[in-house]
Amino acid sequence: MRDMSKVIQVRDLSDETHEKLVQAAAARGLSLTRYIRAELEAIARREAAAQHNAEVIRKTQAGIGYPDIADAAIRAATDEGRP
Repeated sequence: MRDMSKVIQVRDLSDETHEKLVQAAAARGLSLTRYIRAELEAIARREAAAQHNAEVIRKTQAGIGYPDIADAAIRAATDEGRP
């Protein structure tokens, strides 16, 4: 069983945002706490997947000798010739 003792406090949440979250939770038959927990877990999974994908891309590029080109260089090359 995992440790469920972590607590997150969100300050300065607008009344409008709070109400929308309450409505979203109710529409799914969940308490606000359960709804927010599920959303935060989904965010964490997406972040972990994005990090994994970035690592796979980096390793693949290194394996095929893909040049390490900075984003700024790519943007500058793309913008060349634009009015």
